Amino acid sequence: MINHQAQDTYLRMQVQTAAPWELTTLLFNGCIKFMKQTKDAISRQDYELKNTFIKKSVDILDELVITLDRNYEISNQLESLYAYMKERLFQANMSGNADYIDECITLMTDLRDTWVQAMKQLHAKSKVNA
Repeated sequence: MINHQAQDTYLRMQVQTAAPWELTTLLFNGCIKFMKQTKDAISRQDYELKNTFIKKSVDILDELVITLDRNYEISNQLESLYAYMKERLFQANMSGNADYIDECITLMTDLRDTWVQAMKQLHAKSKVNA
């Protein structure tokens, strides 16, 4: 059995020591985790838990919107994508259709992977120019 206090302490330390781009990655990962837990709750017909995990996913999407840098056009596109995912999560919550959750997991996973790759390239480039 995992010690939840140790797990919470590890996560807290991870957040406190992370660079801003790593915090965004943690948000993506958390959202994916909660969406997967939503799917599990749907399959078990645990509607209260499904609602809880959807709410947590939506809270992370809201946080991602807040962190957008409005100086870049891509921020508007990301905001639209986050709004779309929120709508699909609401539809999943009302209908219990896990296909909506699968779509969101795919979108969020692709977004996270693209983000991580872009940040690796940016940091590699900045090291070369240093």
